[in-house]
Amino acid sequence: NTTSKDARHVKGVNPQHLVEKIIRTRIYECKYWKEHCFALTAELIVDKALNLECVGGVYGGHTKATPFMCLLLKMLQIQPDKDIVVEFIKNEDFKYVRCLGALYMRLVGTALDCYKYLEPLYNDYRKIKLRNAVGQFELLHVDEFIDELLTTDRACDIILPRIQKRLVFEQSEQLEPRVSALDDDLDDVDDAELEELERELRESPHRSPSPPPRRKSPRLQHRRSRSPSPRHRRRSPAHRHSRSRSPSPRHRDRNDRHDRDRRDRDDRDRRDRDRDDR
Repeated sequence: NTTSKDARHVKGVNPQHLVEKIIRTRIYECKYWKEHCFALTAELIVDKALNLECVGGVYGGHTKATPFMCLLLKMLQIQPDKDIVVEFIKNEDFKYVRCLGALYMRLVGTALDCYKYLEPLYNDYRKIKLRNAVGQFELLHVDEFIDELLTTDRACDIILPRIQKRLVFEQSEQLEPRVSALDDDLDDVDDAELEELERELRESPHRSPSPPPRRKSPRLQHRRSRSPSPRHRRRSPAHRHSRSRSPSPRHRDRNDRHDRDRRDRDDRDRRDRDRDDR
């Protein structure tokens, strides 16, 4: 599990230390690492990369490492030549090999190399499988994965090194402004719309197009012409008063009981005053 003697430090640290220690420990304990990554060289790692089936970091309750992460750590350990990594990135037949080389370049390459070699992959719209933290597979595209590498600080459970903004290299004329592959399609759409507008103006030069008059629906006209129903018709005040409810027998008994109690209380007070006067 030690780094190769010929490997150089990357950004002032051991290349393997670009992966957090807890993830490195899980990778070293992984079965795939012990069986398939032992004594791998830069030439043999290509054969292992061709059999990758998904991208991802660690997953599951026991934090298992994916084969994609095991091969990435092995590349950091043996540190293959830059030409081999570039061939990984330019490989158009195997998409997971391309993603593996792109993530390795993002970790060890300079900011200028990252923009130079990874931005052309924005035109790769192939689907790939991503294994999330709970072990389930999610659908992703290669261009989305590349955009995550260039615009975020974390990918595949690894903290990515900071890189300078692209605008800095454009201002120093080290990079040209990026041109999207969709610009030509948008220009074609704009030209087609402009030609169609010119053709319409040429056919009717003295008449400006006006929107057609809005026709009322027969159902809406019939609904508006109907008289209000008796249920929604407004009642006169006299009619409302005539329909007022009389108190229920229960309320009448309650009122009579209150009156009787008040009279008994008044009689009791009167007798008490007479007794005091005597």
